[in-house]
Amino acid sequence: MSAEAPSRRIELTMHKPWFALYAGIRPTLVLAGRGQPTQWGLGTWQVPADETVTLGVFLFNRLWRFGQAEHTLAPDDLALEYRAPALPFLPGRIRPAPHSRAPHA
Repeated sequence: MSAEAPSRRIELTMHKPWFALYAGIRPTLVLAGRGQPTQWGLGTWQVPADETVTLGVFLFNRLWRFGQAEHTLAPDDLALEYRAPALPFLPGRIRPAPHSRAPHA
């Protein structure tokens, strides 16, 4: 058996608009090609510590995917924000968060 690769935790804050033309939709996070249902608000995710990782988010309403956004994490990224669109045919946005609540090493 091989030793596990070092990992780190990143923060991802999911923001939904205060007014949207859709209801009851939750985001899906895609890490390393695997989709994981998530919730709105702050969450932490484990990613490899020494590699770049592509992170994607989309919304799904039984008919189509929308609000898609993708970001490539650098090894020193700690926190990101996803902002969902107000209209179900627009893309979402992922950007580095202005601050992180994660402890710094």
